[in-house]
Amino acid sequence: MTDLTVAETAALLQRFDDVLILTHVRPDGDTVGCAAALCLGLRALGKRAYLLHNSGQTRTTAPYFQSLEAPEDFVPAKIVSTDIASLGLLPENAQRYRSKIDLAIDHHPSFERFGKDNIVRPEAAACGELIYDILRELGPVTAEMALPLYVAISTDTGCFQYSNTSANTHVVAAALLDTGIDYRAVNKVFFRTKSRKRMALEGDMLANMEFYDHERVVVLKVPISLMERVGADEGDAEDLSALGGQIEGCDCAITMRELKPDVWKFSVRTGSRVNASAVCAELGGGGHAAAAGCTVEAPLVEAKRRILAAVEKIAGPFSD
Repeated sequence: MTDLTVAETAALLQRFDDVLILTHVRPDGDTVGCAAALCLGLRALGKRAYLLHNSGQTRTTAPYFQSLEAPEDFVPAKIVSTDIASLGLLPENAQRYRSKIDLAIDHHPSFERFGKDNIVRPEAAACGELIYDILRELGPVTAEMALPLYVAISTDTGCFQYSNTSANTHVVAAALLDTGIDYRAVNKVFFRTKSRKRMALEGDMLANMEFYDHERVVVLKVPISLMERVGADEGDAEDLSALGGQIEGCDCAITMRELKPDVWKFSVRTGSRVNASAVCAELGGGGHAAAAGCTVEAPLVEAKRRILAAVEKIAGPFSD
């Protein structure tokens, strides 16, 4: 299957109208920022474009999403997905579009090319980098488009701290800043503000973390009971997977988040020794070499056993 180039993608979008844009389940800043920026770019061309409602929005991502949501009576002619690597990541209300996605735009090496047309850039730190290039082909990237794109890129790189950050990431970010966006406010909200409930979650995760393989592998748990005990919501739990990667001496951080009773979402963050995407692929997931995810339906002890076995299969047996 041949992927589209940026120029070909822009030409295709020029022919689209009445567009509905999909984001992935438990939406992060990259999928939301990409969808919002693309929606605004299409509207700048005089086209009708909306985002499909996503119930997983949080108080940090909702401001970029809600004003662009499709009305209930909107009938789309074209469907576009942003930052969605597989059909398994579609929210429930997007399932009806599984076989109708006209264009899929992504940056994950595990991207499954499920669209009628596809464009992927696995080397990009964020899908936002690819959306930026597409929007430049369509016309000027305005400050209105640049703000959600900055959210997309900054959140997927941990405010440019993660190893996926490249020279091109900084080039794109600089171009976005040149439009005059208030990037300081974005950084304060996403990277320098934590609720007390968030701090309570992190405190419990650190107090009960488990180490393996000479403390190179750490497992942090977020059961439903913890969320209920501290009264936390999805906004408080955003990007909890970043915590484990900050622990000195660890190069494989596994965050277990219980979504429903005995349904665990794993977020794996690794260094060069462990390929996170390969680990998660063992359990039906995927992502990037340093950041990937999967979901396992099993009691906590069994779910933890499966993810640790996957790490051992990819990185070699634990030495302790």
